[in-house]
Amino acid sequence: MSQIIASAAPFREILFIDNNSTDASRDMIRVLAASHPIRLIEQDHAELGLSAAIMSGALAAQGAILLVMDADLSHPPERIKDLLAPLFAGTAEMVIGSRYVTGGSTPGWPLWRLLLSRAGAALAYPLTGVHDSMSGFFAIGRSRLLEHASPAGGFKIAFETIVRSGRTLHVFEIPIVFHNRVRGKSKMSFGIALRFFFRWLLAMFRHLVWGPYRPIEIARSTISSNASID
Repeated sequence: MSQIIASAAPFREILFIDNNSTDASRDMIRVLAASHPIRLIEQDHAELGLSAAIMSGALAAQGAILLVMDADLSHPPERIKDLLAPLFAGTAEMVIGSRYVTGGSTPGWPLWRLLLSRAGAALAYPLTGVHDSMSGFFAIGRSRLLEHASPAGGFKIAFETIVRSGRTLHVFEIPIVFHNRVRGKSKMSFGIALRFFFRWLLAMFRHLVWGPYRPIEIARSTISSNASID
């Protein structure tokens, strides 16, 4: 939380969506809420998935622009302003923190995890035109997310939002360095990966039957890792 505050990003509020955690996360957030603009949203249905948790936050949010990130410092807080800048400038409708464009990386990942992640991104690319639509670090207009994201749950909400939009979203990708969490473990499981694969099969089937979606202009940001909003 201190790193998000220190990033000097122009945020209105911070929403912490707790998806049935079994540690002390909720108690810690309640303490922080006494001195920070943070709200705790408790969701006790873990089976609904990460996307449903994000949609709970989107529905509760008061701002016009949302930034989604993990709370375990896997996503670099220092890049928050860079993700928001194109949205504030009106040059993008969605900005993704990408591990797989020039300048992005995943240091310390074991080979099996890197191969699995790369395979998922490669499967998604024909449907999205985005190098890392599997990323969980992105910014988007609240109305656009509510318009296109699936309320039924899932795990990779950026991917599903782009596909369900018919690739009409103007998307930027900016490079990020993704770090392994220090504590805890990922919610990713074989079952979640399998559900994504079936969703991908359905999306690809629709793509082949009804033809390609309208092309989307993907602008790869040249923002350096030190860039900031003036």
